[in-house]
Amino acid sequence: MAGKAAVKSVVKSVGEYQYPWRDKLVKYKDELSKGVWGYWELGAWKPLGISARRRARLRKEVLLAGEDWNYDPQRKEMRNKRKGHKCDRIAAEKRENTAALMQKMPAMLADYRKRRWERKMKEEDDAARRAVQE
Repeated sequence: MAGKAAVKSVVKSVGEYQYPWRDKLVKYKDELSKGVWGYWELGAWKPLGISARRRARLRKEVLLAGEDWNYDPQRKEMRNKRKGHKCDRIAAEKRENTAALMQKMPAMLADYRKRRWERKMKEEDDAARRAVQE
């Protein structure tokens, strides 16, 4: 019997030495749901009843045990705005635009030549009519 009691006391002391995250989770459940750093109550800022270091340790223990941790705040959307210099982005956009326009260039030149030819023909017709009227 003495052996069993000794084993139980060793197990109990080891269990107490280890971080008792289930007890802490039950104890601070309300505090953890209020936020990460604290919360506003009646116009005054209230820090959490558990420090950030202990909160992080509790979170780590819960996650290592394979349990879910539902007390983290919602993540914000990622930024769409790219870092870097504006002139670099504008230059890249201009190069892309130029490449797209160069693909269209043969059709644009053909349209220009056609318009120029039509204008020349119209001017010749107008000149011929004026010559006939005089």
